[in-house]
Amino acid sequence: MFDVSIILINYNSSKHTINCIQSILSNTSKQINFQIIITDNCSEKEDYLNLKLFCDSLHNSNIELHRNIINNGFGAGNMFGVQFANAKYLAFVNNDTLFMNDCLAILKNELDKNQNIGIAGAQSYKENGDFMISLDHFASPTREILGRNFLELINPKKYPRRKKTYSSPTQVNFIPGSFMFVKAIDFYEVGGFDTNIFLYYEETDLCIRLAKKSKFAYLIPEAKFIHLHGASTAKSMAIKKELKISLLYIIRKHYGFFGHKIVMLFLIIKYFFSSILKPKNWTLFFLIVSGAPISKSLKGFQKIISSNQ
Repeated sequence: MFDVSIILINYNSSKHTINCIQSILSNTSKQINFQIIITDNCSEKEDYLNLKLFCDSLHNSNIELHRNIINNGFGAGNMFGVQFANAKYLAFVNNDTLFMNDCLAILKNELDKNQNIGIAGAQSYKENGDFMISLDHFASPTREILGRNFLELINPKKYPRRKKTYSSPTQVNFIPGSFMFVKAIDFYEVGGFDTNIFLYYEETDLCIRLAKKSKFAYLIPEAKFIHLHGASTAKSMAIKKELKISLLYIIRKHYGFFGHKIVMLFLIIKYFFSSILKPKNWTLFFLIVSGAPISKSLKGFQKIISSNQ
């Protein structure tokens, strides 16, 4: 059994994946016994073969590349990779990240010491070295209506400041999905990622379920990494729609019928008026009016690759 299984997803971004793997190999100390499992989430053939060529060149049996026959998104893509994991800890790492120090050893040591930590994240930085927000507050009717800044102002203990630089391990609501380090037994106990979600809010959902088991999220600022934010997912109206679909799904799941309807009403009013000034937002308005059902997610529009691809 390994100490840590690192799960990476590649989707038409093999250059980022290769750079990420190289940063892991060069920054992880020998005291950590780890494996790297890469899920290729049905990339174009050329991109997949480029990544396969790199992995084969390493001649490292602890690095595995597995190709998914369909792009099933972030949560399901990670769950596809998890089936090959054999470790005490799981590290879910975005492929557009670069380790700055021995992140795995630092995070493992903290989880070994503190049994209250259910899931941990490292401090992220931009490519130019600038600070990046590395914690957030649960998606909720309160957060959506009142906003993050107001919640941090009225209750800083419950809602730690996102833009603050921390120097010691700090309990937070949840840590971003770009880098999540969790004890495997806790991850399996709560059922892993919700595969109904195609993209976004998977980490919120996971951290809520862990917190209900008194396994809380912590930011470990000593561990540091660079996040090329959004490098593997281009911005588009389809992505904006996916954000709203996932948000309303999470609200309904954790805050019930009335919480869901309150947030829906708030978003309907918000996007009705914003669409007057920005007509492209009418697409979001009509999606929300329809209830933003999971059936309209990008998940339902993915194609299975043929055996010869």
